Amino acid sequence: MFTTSIAALALSFLAAPDEGMWLFTNPPIDAIDSAYGVRLTPEWLEHVQKSCVRFSTGGSGSIVSADGLVMTNHHVAAEILAQLSSAERDLLEQGFYAPSRTDEVPCPDLELLALWEVRDVTEVVKSAGEGLESPAEAGAARRAAMSRLESEFAAETGLKPELVTLYQGGQYHLYGYRRFTDVRLVFAPEKAAAFFGGDPDNFEYPRYCLDVTFLRIYENGEPLAAEHHLAWGDGADAEELVFVAGHPGSTERLNTVRHLEYFRDVRYPKILQRLWRREVQLQTFSQGGAEHARIAEDELFGIQNSRKALTGRLEGLNDPVIMDAKLDAERQLKAFVWSEPARSTKWGDAWDEIARAQAVQAAHLDRITAVQGGGSQLYNFARSLVRAGVERQKPSEDRLREYSDAALPRLAQRLGSAVPIYPDLEADAVRSWLSWLSENLGGDDPLTVRGAAWRPPRAPKNWCANRPCSIPPSARACSRAGRRRSRRRTTR
Repeated sequence: MFTTSIAALALSFLAAPDEGMWLFTNPPIDAIDSAYGVRLTPEWLEHVQKSCVRFSTGGSGSIVSADGLVMTNHHVAAEILAQLSSAERDLLEQGFYAPSRTDEVPCPDLELLALWEVRDVTEVVKSAGEGLESPAEAGAARRAAMSRLESEFAAETGLKPELVTLYQGGQYHLYGYRRFTDVRLVFAPEKAAAFFGGDPDNFEYPRYCLDVTFLRIYENGEPLAAEHHLAWGDGADAEELVFVAGHPGSTERLNTVRHLEYFRDVRYPKILQRLWRREVQLQTFSQGGAEHARIAEDELFGIQNSRKALTGRLEGLNDPVIMDAKLDAERQLKAFVWSEPARSTKWGDAWDEIARAQAVQAAHLDRITAVQGGGSQLYNFARSLVRAGVERQKPSEDRLREYSDAALPRLAQRLGSAVPIYPDLEADAVRSWLSWLSENLGGDDPLTVRGAAWRPPRAPKNWCANRPCSIPPSARACSRAGRRRSRRRTTR
């Protein structure tokens, strides 16, 4: 599982980057000083941390001016540009420039987060699960404690709380974010400049292009007076040490061999199956005309991006050199654990417990995937509303984490935003999802049967079902003769 809330530093040096990502709260200060003669200070680390922002659409950016200007990659802002586009004005294709601040365009569903405070709450969370018999009970107790800590933190600080799990439960940190929801588009280049080379991501083509978008944060109707922002320079010099700061996913290095085998043999192949079929379906949908191509473009880019990323991961997991190295490392770790009775008693059964958990997850993967809705925005909105209605009847700490009091402001923003909904694309997504249900769960599965009742119509305009017409004659768009011809065609 990726934890996109982790704020980290990645260090690179010229063409030979150093390996690693580190928390702002725990960088290898002495090692960097020893290797490069640069001493990172707490003040510098805090400044960089508070100059970074996380995009709710996924990705990172930097505050780059005292009046709230934010710079990010064009591909990070692609979803925002698609939301602001129309048939008459395609901002992805044509680009955008605001000559003055009055011309800057509000982004309807965007939240930017700046990490402002970090607290180590490891002992509180871990102690909540101690003494309970089953892992499920311990997990529920820890989640309740996490929600309670978030609510208390929000009331105390006014910051948006997010309690993150680090090192797969080794540590728990409570992050407090400054939350910005009034964000406006300032500049984006044309797609031809931003995606030069014909590939919309960074997996296959080096980015020798204008891959940039600028936005501006507003507070109380005025540009943000940014206490922390990165200053512009003339670029990096030769032999200069360079740091990259942002909100990446986790490295997942603590996964066991059984984890990797599950990804290789079950999860990634199934995800890739869905991505490949959806990519082809969106390409077919895009052939329905210029407007179909425009409204499908952002989702198609995202699908292709995910497909290429997972294809690379699967290739790595099928590389015997990589898997043999992981097997060897795990053998050494097991030998260390089992060589001492105290360690063996505490951790010796961990691998078997993980293997059993992976087997359960594999058995339920199709069912979990089935209720995700296949990419329909309306389905996702409906699911969120139904679940919120149920969860809000409970105390915050007993709810699913995404419906806790701390999470509700973002949910309300998402459900109430003026993001465009395209009926044709929605119908295409639902049809794709229903086909997936039938292929993977079977035609007689209760969910497939119920889903069939929601199937969007595919019929030509002059077609009616084989039953008496319920539309008054004065309102019919078809003729009885047309209905009879349609019936003959469908019954042959």
